[in-house]
Amino acid sequence: MAAAERIATEAGFTKSCIPEVGRLLKLTAAAKPRGVIAESGTGSGVGTAWLHSGLATGARLVTVERDEELARRAAGVFADDERVSVLTGDWRLLEQHAPFDVFFCDGGGKRDDSQKVIDLLAPGGLLLLDDFTPSPDWPPRFLGEVDELRLFYLTHPDLDATEVLTTPTSSVIVAARR
Repeated sequence: MAAAERIATEAGFTKSCIPEVGRLLKLTAAAKPRGVIAESGTGSGVGTAWLHSGLATGARLVTVERDEELARRAAGVFADDERVSVLTGDWRLLEQHAPFDVFFCDGGGKRDDSQKVIDLLAPGGLLLLDDFTPSPDWPPRFLGEVDELRLFYLTHPDLDATEVLTTPTSSVIVAARR
């Protein structure tokens, strides 16, 4: 994680995975010891490092980042581990590696093709979506309006989903594919 955090600092990348979410990533990766783990939005590789920290010998991890320089530098962090692949490009590159046992959808997909995100999960696959603002209301609200994105995932018929508070001001949706 230190190498990925150093890359973030050097690149001025300020959207790295927070430790509270990172611990969830480690847990979900560890829960799928022979799984195919995916991440959209590698960034500098901090979330990737958290997933990697829970990666079993029989599992593999594929992550994708649109920014070529960040992807190149993150790939360098994991160059010695053949279980990890860092792709450069659009999040849809992940389709050729699906279905996923764990999918941390932190970059593309979450908003622009939510159904495709779910379609990439294997039965029993776990989906993690972070960067939500907690809402005490039902249906959940954001900036005074119904949060349609959050509602989509929390009520989707193919998912069993819940929202987990990670800090007083942030939450993660954790879902399992039926």
